[in-house]
Amino acid sequence: MKAQFVTLPGDGIGPEVAAEAVRVLGAVADRYDHDFKFEEHLIGGAAIDATGEPLAQATVEACRRADAVILGAVGGPRWDDPTSPVRPEQGLLGIRRQLGLFANLRPIIVFPELASASPLRPELVAGVDILFFRELTGGIYFGDSGTDENSAFQVMRYTNEEVERIVRVAAEAARQRGGKLTMVDKANVLEPSRLWRRLAGELVAAEYPDLDYEVVLADAMAMYLLSRPVDFDVVVTSNLFGDMLTDEASMLTGSLGMLPSASIGSDGPGLYEPVHGSAPDIAGTGVANPLATILASAMALRHSLGLEIEAAAVEAAVASTLTAGLRTADIAGGGPSVGTVEMAEAVIASLG
Repeated sequence: MKAQFVTLPGDGIGPEVAAEAVRVLGAVADRYDHDFKFEEHLIGGAAIDATGEPLAQATVEACRRADAVILGAVGGPRWDDPTSPVRPEQGLLGIRRQLGLFANLRPIIVFPELASASPLRPELVAGVDILFFRELTGGIYFGDSGTDENSAFQVMRYTNEEVERIVRVAAEAARQRGGKLTMVDKANVLEPSRLWRRLAGELVAAEYPDLDYEVVLADAMAMYLLSRPVDFDVVVTSNLFGDMLTDEASMLTGSLGMLPSASIGSDGPGLYEPVHGSAPDIAGTGVANPLATILASAMALRHSLGLEIEAAAVEAAVASTLTAGLRTADIAGGGPSVGTVEMAEAVIASLG
């Protein structure tokens, strides 16, 4: 297979972890006789420094021509002024919107070897395998906003189409997994959540009556993720709640450095990135965990290229590397650790 990747390394540790994901994808291409091409572009703070804007139109066009996009991370203290009209995060929000990426998939999987790395008791997180679907291009992050001398406002707005398409994608995934779908809202106080509750309930009843469907309030879900995380299979929710809950759920695995994500739309390329941020405090030190970005590249193989065997091989190589005892500093628990490059090399070696 021939495939074109665009890489958006970004800021902080982004270039370091993105480089290792590219190396893994190159090894996959060699092993399975594929022809993968890589084209690098700027985003975030690096793009602001070079061009004055966080996302150039040329970068958008390059991404549209690609089969998949690999992103590192954006942001850092150099651009950390919330009052600035130009911020790195605008690049990330912009590329999601420009590519029509409405569904953000965040798998929360606790590798058995890392159960002790979680701040929760190992027996509580054993067997956790949750797939979150976060609506990505609607809601309060994209609503009308403004400030005056005495107040500020941000509007949360959802359309029927925005709700139904993300619920349908999540329901399809639930049907292929354990058959359970959880919808998270705040319908007791928020009007948009009442829309979510009505539309999701109607859609599931009409099209997916075979699913075990439940509704959980967002604040209760925050508690349940810590008290009984193994009870959940597929979870679908809005942009704001999905952002918060998946960051909380990341601690089940012990480190943000283990969590990949995929942002997909109805067609066109998907965007694949680690859940973690740019971690400027460790940028350039060679200790960042590349596994989240490597696992994100496996999601690219699966969701954008349809290469299930290759995706599973990368995931198996990560598991094998962990079984062999290799740990980066964030998951080492104070024990011996390896660096970014060494961890990626071990994964490549495990690919065979």
